Order: sequence, then C-alpha cells, then structure tokens
Amino acid sequence: MNSKYDIIIVGGGAAGFFTAINLVEKNPKLKVAILERGKEVLTKVKISGGGRCNVTHACFVPNDLVKFYPRGEKELRGPFHQFCSGDTIEWFEKHGIELKIEDDGRMFPVSNSSQTIVDCFLTATQKLGIDILTGQSVQSIFKAPEYWKVQTTTENYSCQNLILTTGSNPKIWEMLANIGHTIIPPVPSLFTFNIGDKRTKDLMGVSAMASVKVKNSKLEASGPLLITHWGMSGPGILRLSAWGARELADKNYQFAIQVNWLNEVTLEEAEEKLKELKLEHSKKVVSKKSPFEFPNRLWENLVLAATISEDTKWADLTKKQLQNLALQLTQGEFQVNGKSTFKEEFVTAGGIDLKEINFKTMESKLHPNLYFAGEIVNIDAITGGFNFQNAWTSGFIVAEAIQ
Repeated sequence: MNSKYDIIIVGGGAAGFFTAINLVEKNPKLKVAILERGKEVLTKVKISGGGRCNVTHACFVPNDLVKFYPRGEKELRGPFHQFCSGDTIEWFEKHGIELKIEDDGRMFPVSNSSQTIVDCFLTATQKLGIDILTGQSVQSIFKAPEYWKVQTTTENYSCQNLILTTGSNPKIWEMLANIGHTIIPPVPSLFTFNIGDKRTKDLMGVSAMASVKVKNSKLEASGPLLITHWGMSGPGILRLSAWGARELADKNYQFAIQVNWLNEVTLEEAEEKLKELKLEHSKKVVSKKSPFEFPNRLWENLVLAATISEDTKWADLTKKQLQNLALQLTQGEFQVNGKSTFKEEFVTAGGIDLKEINFKTMESKLHPNLYFAGEIVNIDAITGGFNFQNAWTSGFIVAEAIQ
C-alpha cells in the first residue's frame, strides 16, 4: 500500500511538530503526516528542563543569541532575524500558553509543566488534521523524479516535500550519506568532568563562581562551578564542554584544567590581596575562615593544598606559602579523566554539514524538496532553552519556504 501526502515529516519531536503546525496553519489544504519510530511522540519535550520544558531564552537580539551556539553561530544569524525568541513567546501566547522568565533568563511555561507544551502541540495537530503515525521506523528514502518515496517497516509513503527532523539519529544520517550528504560524526556536547582530587573530595554540592581553562588550549569559560561526587559540573563546565566538544573528544577526555576560584582575579592581584589579609588578620588561623566568596570547606582544602598546616596563623605565612596559596586560588590544576552525561540533557555536536544547507529555506542544496529542522544538522547550543529555539526557528523557516 502506498500512502500519498503533500508533505511528510520524519521525527515526532519538537522540530517536527512545530514545522507541521506552522505549515498547515499557513496553508490548511496541505495533507501532512508526521512519522515517528517510537510508540510516543514529543518524549524529549516531556522530560526537558526537569519536566518543566525550557522553551526558549530571554535573549531577544539575533546577534547576541547566536553566541550561545558553538556550532551554527554564523549560519543562524539570518534565521534568527526571521524568527527569534520574541517570536517564540508570541507564537505560544497565540496558542494559549504564557511563558515566564526566570532569573537566569531561561523561559518556561507559567504552568511549570512540559505537559502544557505537549498538549498544545497535540491539540493543534488534531485540530489541523495532521496525521501522527507512530511505530513508523523509516527504512529508506528514495528520490523519484516527481516525488520522494519513504519506506517504513510497515508502509510505503510518497510525498512532494520531505522534511527530516530526526535529531541525532545515526540511521537517518546514514541514509543521507547514501544520497550524497556529508555527515559530521557526532560527539557528546554537554557533559561534566570526572575528576578525582583530594582538594574537592567530600565537597559534593559546593558551588563557586569560577573561570576554567583547558591547559594547552584556547578553551575557557566562566560561570557557576558545582563540585559533584564524580568531579565538576555546573553551567561553567557545561559551557566549556559545549565549546570544546570536538577538541575534548580528540583528547579522549583526558586533559588538565586550571580553575580560578576567584573568577576574574589574576595571580598577582591574589598575591596582593593575601598580603593585605596577612596584615589584617595576623593573629587568626588561615584555614579557619574563607576570606572570599566561596565556602569555608573549599578554602580549607585549598589552604592545605598550598602546604599550609591547619593551625598556621596568617602572621606566620612564608612568602613561598603565600605564593602557593595564590596559585591554588587562581591557577589550581586538576586532571580530568573522562566525562559523564545526563541522559535527558544529552546533546550531540555533529550532523549534516552546514555547507550543504540553504539557511534561507533550510532546504538541502543537493536535493530539491528535502528540508531539515532541529538537531539533525550540525548545530548545537549550551543549555538554557537554546536548542529548542533552534528547533522553533528552523521549523518556522521550513514552513515559510514551502508554498
């Protein structure tokens, strides 16, 4: 049996649904189907943002927004001028969903539940008559002269326009490689660092504003750093892992980092500050109280690492110990030995080579009437609602491009 559609969208996730809804709202006569290999649709939307769905980010200037994308910064500039975070807020408002901004700029539905977004998409597709076909694992795609043929385990489909929104699906990437597309091999993008070090041992849950550098590399990032029982995490580390996804994969996740626990303070400035503290607190014990904005327990460990014993007073610090302490504070070296990824926040760097896509339409430059949206292309972002924004923007552009 052969089911005919005007448009087939492969992938029942955020990008797939958003594209479908925008297409049919613009042109209600279109016959559109979403093919999903699993039993359920929108599963990633449901678990994202801890079940609250981090819809987008309150960054409303396209040229600023692109800076959150380690891969895709240049290419997304044009698309974001067409559909940016402000348009996302408006779109959801029109569909009955109000979003709110949190202190860090992330935006969630006011309901605080991702189910609101899932329901919004399901209601809209139902109302617009879009077919949602689950259990449809695509086995092959084939370009006939006038149309696309899509074969699943149980059905044959044909369509005028084919849109792929399958995220990091190796099987689909392989099919695209077979028809001439270049696939940049995927590597993990958001991950935490595994570090076994006595300075951070038993400090699980301690957090500090810090800047982190990968040794012998240009990679650096700053932001809240969180000590975990397996090493280091938090926005600063995740940011570094995103920007360094390729380079750190090449190093096989074995590398050294330098942590500046005082964030922007230089080694020389730290030494000066410690000399002042030595005069001010001469009679006090160095290890007892952190003079900086991070917890005492971390301070105590850094003091010991600088070869200063637990009962040493400030007045008794030698020049060498003072220098050691300044080094521990601003250039502490930690050996990273592997990574950890969270299943629900899993993002990969990799996908269809960006040179093979027309970013005015999201159409393949190799095959007319073949379009892409979301993470199937080699675009990824740091956490904070940016990956979803890429899904909304690329989906919107596809919908605008198809007449």
